[in-house]
Amino acid sequence: MNIIREPKVYFLGRQDIDAGELDRFLADHDVSAWTTDTEVAGEKLCEVAGRVCYMSFARPRPGGNAVYLRHILEVGHGSVLEHAVFSFIITGVSRSFTHELVRHRAGFGYSQLSQRYVDESQAGFVEPACIAADPELHAVWTQAVESCRAAYARLVEGLAARFAHLPDPTARRKMARQAARSVLPNATETKIFVTANARAWRHFIELRCSEHAEVEIRKVAAAILARLQREAPNLFGDYAWVDLPDGTRAAATPHRKV
Repeated sequence: MNIIREPKVYFLGRQDIDAGELDRFLADHDVSAWTTDTEVAGEKLCEVAGRVCYMSFARPRPGGNAVYLRHILEVGHGSVLEHAVFSFIITGVSRSFTHELVRHRAGFGYSQLSQRYVDESQAGFVEPACIAADPELHAVWTQAVESCRAAYARLVEGLAARFAHLPDPTARRKMARQAARSVLPNATETKIFVTANARAWRHFIELRCSEHAEVEIRKVAAAILARLQREAPNLFGDYAWVDLPDGTRAAATPHRKV
């Protein structure tokens, strides 16, 4: 049985800017010399969005993109952050994790592994560290999830035979798996593709990278924040890290609820 104890996060998507179209917009509004010092498209888009609100391209303050976005965070003008979008694939996480994750709605898009179409007979299971650390509790957990996995496999086999009269083999497999999945535990490993804008990611991080968050989702939030701080430091560099007694990290920012 495949036991998983650490999630994995893959950074999949960032934006690009059509420089010609931006120049055309600026020329149409009699701005001939506006530039910014960031090469990160998401950071540049947020600055452009903010400057459109006040048409401040001809009167930029000194300090470049970092100073501009820091001011945005300070005054809580969070709507301009919605124009920067970042995508991740998250694996090695439990269905418990995704039940919590998908509660974040505004600004998020999700595509998750389907248990109706994907065979879970050899699925992995995510074991909480507090259970893995205790041999007796680990044995209880292992026995329980293995029993569920074996029951799923037997149900899929029996249901496939029951639906053998259906002419479409894809339909037979789907009907068998969608019924058999009812015995799979929340610990079953899943994979999910997540896209969100910078404002939504900040809200997620503030809630889920907190020391009060559940451990599994905190690990994922920390991994996402660490990557976003490298990818777009002017948007996420204000978070400070805190090492926790359980070996995980939390993060906090003075600019909450932007």
